[in-house]
Amino acid sequence: MTATFGWLRKQLAGIVALVLVLGLFLVARLPSVSAAEQDKLAEQFRFTPMTIALPAATKSQSIRTVNKEYEHIAAWISSVGAAIAINDISGSGKPNDLCLVDPRSDQVVITPAPDSGPRYAPFALDPAPALPTWDYMAPMGCVPGDYNEDGRTDILAYYWGRTPVLFLQKADATKFDASAFQPTELVPGSHRGADGKYNGPLWNTDSVTIGDFDGDGHVDIFVGNYFPDSRVLDPNADGGITLNQSMSHAENSGAKYVYRWTGATAGANPSAKFVDASQGIPETARLGWTLASSATDVDGDSLPELYIANDFGHDHFLYNKSTPGHIEFGEVTGVRGIDDPKSKVLGHDSFKGMGVDFGDLNHDGLYDLFVSNITTSWGIEESNFQFMNRAKDNADLTRQFKDGVAPFHDDSAEKGTAWSGWGWDVKIQDFNNSGENQIAQATGFVKGQVNRWPNLQEIATAHDGLLSNPFWWPNARAGDDIGGDQTLHFFVKSPDGRYVDLAPKLGLAVPVPTRGIAVGDTDGDGLPEFAVARQWEQPIFYHNDSPNPGKFLQLKLFTDAPVAPGPLPAAGPPAIGAEVTVTGPDGRKYLGRVDGSSGEAGRRSFDVQIGLGPKVSGPLNVHLQWRDRTGQLRTQDLKLAPGQYSYQLGTQAKEAK
Repeated sequence: MTATFGWLRKQLAGIVALVLVLGLFLVARLPSVSAAEQDKLAEQFRFTPMTIALPAATKSQSIRTVNKEYEHIAAWISSVGAAIAINDISGSGKPNDLCLVDPRSDQVVITPAPDSGPRYAPFALDPAPALPTWDYMAPMGCVPGDYNEDGRTDILAYYWGRTPVLFLQKADATKFDASAFQPTELVPGSHRGADGKYNGPLWNTDSVTIGDFDGDGHVDIFVGNYFPDSRVLDPNADGGITLNQSMSHAENSGAKYVYRWTGATAGANPSAKFVDASQGIPETARLGWTLASSATDVDGDSLPELYIANDFGHDHFLYNKSTPGHIEFGEVTGVRGIDDPKSKVLGHDSFKGMGVDFGDLNHDGLYDLFVSNITTSWGIEESNFQFMNRAKDNADLTRQFKDGVAPFHDDSAEKGTAWSGWGWDVKIQDFNNSGENQIAQATGFVKGQVNRWPNLQEIATAHDGLLSNPFWWPNARAGDDIGGDQTLHFFVKSPDGRYVDLAPKLGLAVPVPTRGIAVGDTDGDGLPEFAVARQWEQPIFYHNDSPNPGKFLQLKLFTDAPVAPGPLPAAGPPAIGAEVTVTGPDGRKYLGRVDGSSGEAGRRSFDVQIGLGPKVSGPLNVHLQWRDRTGQLRTQDLKLAPGQYSYQLGTQAKEAK
């Protein structure tokens, strides 16, 4: 007994330490959602996968040709390019068309949503022969918009190895196919060399978003480039390229541009003119390996703020200080609390910035935002950001912005959204009209057979001085795997406020790397569908068959600009940036906006879709805010019952018939 007591006395410090560790673990451990509760939540959703029709293609590839210095990391260089958007491109009156980029064929494709029937044959948009091209360029994404303001939906396609191209719809077109679109340079100049091939700037663009940045009533364009101008995809080139100079603060990237709208014409030869207004971006935000962006009015003045999500370094939150004809942004950053890791403070992060979307996640009438990062356990484990807006109201938010402060705090760990995988695009949307937004997120990197995570970990912890030279990077060739079995995530809020990923229970957890998520109510039943772009795999469409959905408000908001007459129907000129605030009987607020293309490689439709829950009945207090075609700020309050409405926004909001 004495010996036992003596042994216990000797081990007392260790025993106390062990008890403390276990006690603190039990106290600090985050609560989990039970399997029964997950089943109950999953019963509220149902999605039916459908195949997306694609046109014939002359090319079929599973990896890209690359610069000779990139040959041993060709799979890494080939990891982007799948993109997708949902919108009304054909003028059907519903957002039942898809624009997608398929890296297997390097095509920009227009195709009907699968649940809308074979209304036309899928087709590809090609700049040639109207505009010059060359062999080693590839499309990376497409952004629908009415760029020449004629009421017909156009497409902006962006590329690696070329400047972006506007495909403007011709008013006199008689058939909805590739011939109905006029390829037009965004960046002025012919860019055609003596040999007839493209010889303009070698941009490598991974992100585009649109919004009326200067408040003049016309939509402008932000372009975020990834690599510096270089021959990334040219297998005949040997050198003249670089990689990121750091894993946490790389700035040796491609440039950032803002193009301000200055004029347009409609008709058989449509045109749109934009001028470079990039000087409005602060110097501190002009560099960074940009993968995603969002133009969203966060402080309620109808001037969209700009969030730039950068790989390998700081993201940038730009407060809009523009006036008509003059674009100007100021950078705002978060304030670090005593228990906040520096890398989780907005604007000071050192994570990977892979996707971004805004949405009100707590019904306080203020926009929160979600940012995707790389969060793979036993790989690279950073954290997604669920930045919650801590301002009192828009007036308080504006005051803090003017002081250079972004009052957002990352709550991802306590909310259950911090860790998911190699994150990409993200969309905040209420898919079952429950009155609570869900968060859909794409994940996964390179699919193969040889696990390269250990090699990637080595370079991730290497000295920054080695990183910019591709020679020091580990192999990532065809057949190598880095997070290739990761799946789509579908975060749903549980009754206790934490989120749980229901993708496995909903049949969405397919082990294929995903990139872009597009959202829109393609069949007009008030439930939003979504489509997913997959890297080196067939894209997929999910029809929304959720049982017992709640009530909703769906608004189609157009400007009062005239629609150019022609044989084919037109979608109408979208009121990009128009904002909707619904106040429920209990005082809770619901936000929506005509989104100019938030995200990484996926775009939602222009319809404003707000889920209200099952118990709401009308009429509801609905506040509209927009800028008319002269740039004048307008507001109007309406009383609307749940349902679907169309409004034309001019000096007043007039219901469209």
